[in-house]
Amino acid sequence: MFEPTLASLRTHAIPQWYDDAKFGIFIHWGMWAIPGFAGSSGSIGEIFRDNYDTAVALTPYTEWYENAIKVPGTPSAQFHQETYGGAPYSDFREPFLETVAQWDPEAWADQFARAGARYVVLVTKHHDGFCLWPSDVRNPKRDNWTTARDVVGELGEAVRARGMRYGLYYSGGIDWSFNPKPLRTMGDFISSTPRGRYPAYAMAQMRELIERYQPSILWNDISWPTALGPQMQLFADYYNEIEDGVVNDRWMPQSWKTALMRLPPVRKSFDRKLKQRLRSAAPRKGLTPPKPPHFDFQTPEYATFDEISQTKWEATRGMSHSFGFNRNDTDADYLSSNEIVHGFIDGVSKNGNLLLNVGPRGDDGTIPSEQAARLDAFGSWIGQAGEGIYGTRPWARAEGTATTRDGRTLPLRFTASADSLFVHGLDAPAAGDLTLEDLTPPPDAVIEVAGHGPVAWQHRDGMTVVTMPEQSGALPAWMLRITPRPA
Repeated sequence: MFEPTLASLRTHAIPQWYDDAKFGIFIHWGMWAIPGFAGSSGSIGEIFRDNYDTAVALTPYTEWYENAIKVPGTPSAQFHQETYGGAPYSDFREPFLETVAQWDPEAWADQFARAGARYVVLVTKHHDGFCLWPSDVRNPKRDNWTTARDVVGELGEAVRARGMRYGLYYSGGIDWSFNPKPLRTMGDFISSTPRGRYPAYAMAQMRELIERYQPSILWNDISWPTALGPQMQLFADYYNEIEDGVVNDRWMPQSWKTALMRLPPVRKSFDRKLKQRLRSAAPRKGLTPPKPPHFDFQTPEYATFDEISQTKWEATRGMSHSFGFNRNDTDADYLSSNEIVHGFIDGVSKNGNLLLNVGPRGDDGTIPSEQAARLDAFGSWIGQAGEGIYGTRPWARAEGTATTRDGRTLPLRFTASADSLFVHGLDAPAAGDLTLEDLTPPPDAVIEVAGHGPVAWQHRDGMTVVTMPEQSGALPAWMLRITPRPA
């Protein structure tokens, strides 16, 4: 039994299923999908560097639409006025509920299973506070701020019926139904966690989600509105209820430091220093949340780690710059299938999972064709390479290189099982000799090419030279299995 203390909670081990799973699907679907608009299509790091004073209202995240339209002069505010006449955000509730009524959870679950996902995390409540389940915890600020249809429950049944785990996202640190003040800077954002009746409301909803849906993952966002003590009690109760449950890292509790950020002079000083630091530094790839007192895994957003991390982590990102559906995204705005696969392999080699987001449409509840095509391509690849992904662990090093017979240098990544080393090539080599640098298998090792079987190989000048077959098809990466694995 876990006790509500840090000493007890920190004895909680990452469950094997999560470490083995590697690939999950994130789902951002809500009222914001009706307008499906964001003020920028650039990266969030570039926006904070170049437009810090209004960056929160200019993010490429369509799910932040309600805040963006409150800030005069932003592209979202202009779009909202021209398209919807400045109507209140709540007017999107009815058209969204009409879409929910025709939504097909089985089709989503089929798509995710074909993609090779081992778990799914649904956004149950985002920053607008609207809930995708008929909560018994009443929102004192907005009536009927939930769906009548149990999106959370129905999707959970469909996902689990296909052998996938089910996790739930909850925006604990931000809720614009309780605190509607417009947010422009990071200081505004950090200091906007609602007070008053909100902490008890959030805690009651989180406990309701645990009791009703038994999630394998508690994926909180931004921060948590209570102090550390009640949070530790929540974690202890969750671990005792869900034996193999896991929690992410976005649970920074409220403290005297967060209280100081509510003071305008402190917030102004914070914003000034952060703005200067961002302008003088190279643009960040994304965001890496600060570590709270307790968590099971880290969640860099649109970012990765350069080295093997001893702490389990999960890269979380959309296929484009937004999580929610963006009507202006074209195929060119999305990562290519190759880029998604290469980034995924890199993360797995460094002790990471990938939580790849889909942003379903607001008009019919389907997954956009550009996103579905990439999921299908990912599934085709992992169907052949899954042996070197699922259930593996990092090797002695994550990266390496190979040289083709025509002199091209190819990047490699490594994963390992108990008896085998898997070598992942992030490019397609030509047939013939491929030299693996700084890699010396035992003389009796068998080297197999995924999809082809064993191939000839030899030691040559301290290197390993593999005779590669012709590569059929257009898979984004190739894989070798070396058994027994090199020391």
